[in-house]
Amino acid sequence: MDPPLCVNGCGFFGTPATQNLCSKCYKDFLKEEEEAAKAKTKSMEKAMGRAVASTSSVDDVVTSMTQLFLSSENTKKTANDDSSTKKKVERCETCKKKVGIIGFKCRCGSMFCAEHRLPEKHECSFDYKTMGREILKKQIPLIKPDKLEGRV
Repeated sequence: MDPPLCVNGCGFFGTPATQNLCSKCYKDFLKEEEEAAKAKTKSMEKAMGRAVASTSSVDDVVTSMTQLFLSSENTKKTANDDSSTKKKVERCETCKKKVGIIGFKCRCGSMFCAEHRLPEKHECSFDYKTMGREILKKQIPLIKPDKLEGRV
């Protein structure tokens, strides 16, 4: 027995799981349903107004669907923005050699190659002495003598 042809008459075969539509027509059908649902939620939102507090489950569903729709649009926009911008090439601050993923980030905030990673090699502006003193102040408690002078 041959599978049934697509209901839309495009010439391809459909399946009962896709309501006797071919894969392309079924995708179009799903898109149309989704757009209709979005239009319906927008019209409901306009009718209710934004000042109305969500008191019923229908209002909660409408707000969650609109938030989901807006977040999916934002993720699509950020994905397009990331692919269109060029990635900045990391370079050593001293010799300007490309370091890629093996670069060393110093505490002064700059990126260095393996040759210039040590503070002595790149004339680091970070004050390691002050940082060490601050750490010791936090770790070592201050010892105070007793206030009783006449104890024996």
